[in-house]
Amino acid sequence: MNTKTFAKVAMIAAIYTVVTLILAPISYGNLQVRISEALTMLPLVYSPSIWGVTLGCFLSNLIGAMTGVNPTGMIDSVVGTIATLGAAYCTWKFRDIRTGGLPLVSMAMPVIWNFFFVGAELGVLFMPENVVLGTIINGAWVALGEIISVILGYILVQALKKTNIFNK
Repeated sequence: MNTKTFAKVAMIAAIYTVVTLILAPISYGNLQVRISEALTMLPLVYSPSIWGVTLGCFLSNLIGAMTGVNPTGMIDSVVGTIATLGAAYCTWKFRDIRTGGLPLVSMAMPVIWNFFFVGAELGVLFMPENVVLGTIINGAWVALGEIISVILGYILVQALKKTNIFNK
């Protein structure tokens, strides 16, 4: 990774972290709209962004746990980060599959990964008496917020494609 790419990855991580922490009341918990997850659409146009959003997610969850704004604590630093890494990688991997000109499979990846991973995390933490039901309920709430973030992310990517910001 050259210095220019490293700097872009660091900037993506920083933006993700700052947006998550500034919007902390809606970024954490079982009903969350993590606006910073819009950046999981960046792999549609820039594959190194996979590492930027993953690092940003890890830092956001870690700092959130350390400051007490993330009610799931340190477990989210692992589970949430794995979900974001998987989602960003799959967004990149399926970027060329189009339906009606839209990368719907790629756009579905953050929704699916977070539904299962973060939904299960929240199910275990908040509904230990019925983890399966907790996963479905919490996963659905997380997925709803993720849909909002993905739509915003796709709009962001379309705007960024008009710039030279990700040209090498």
